[in-house]
Amino acid sequence: MQDTSKQYDAVIKKCRSLFINKMSDYGSAWRILRLPSLTDQIFIKAQRIRSLQENAVRKVDEGEVSEFIGIINYCIMALIQLEKGVVEQPDIETEEATALYDEKIAVTKALMMNKNHDYGEAWRDMRVSSLTDLILQKLLRVKQIEDNAGKTIVSEGIDANYQDMINYAVFAMIHLGEGE
Repeated sequence: MQDTSKQYDAVIKKCRSLFINKMSDYGSAWRILRLPSLTDQIFIKAQRIRSLQENAVRKVDEGEVSEFIGIINYCIMALIQLEKGVVEQPDIETEEATALYDEKIAVTKALMMNKNHDYGEAWRDMRVSSLTDLILQKLLRVKQIEDNAGKTIVSEGIDANYQDMINYAVFAMIHLGEGE
């Protein structure tokens, strides 16, 4: 499990670096996005990954890794939006956004470590395509919860689904060699 923790951190370091660089370029413009908009952005990324996995021909020279990074970062943005709410204008600087990013990742990694212990690192025997399908399934669940005004009867909430998507995307990136 120690390798998993280090590999996880290596993936997140790459994602976090891109997040910070994009904050420098664009500021916190993403703070105006409502949750369904973020969910749709994640859905687009996951659908593109699935298309890349199924189609032999690629017309844009970007692979799965950049899309998994996008999924991770958009999920973190969604978790921040869940906590702070949507605003009309960008309202946080890079330092605060990075602290929130780190906070959300710490909670999500702790969840992963607990589940990983209980499941015996079963993800290591999974295919990247299966992890992609699980992300898409989680997205469909989130869309349904959003359509139900955020209410569930017996199921986990939107936040848990975003956390699972982050962890599945990290696992996929480790499989693709980005967490070594």
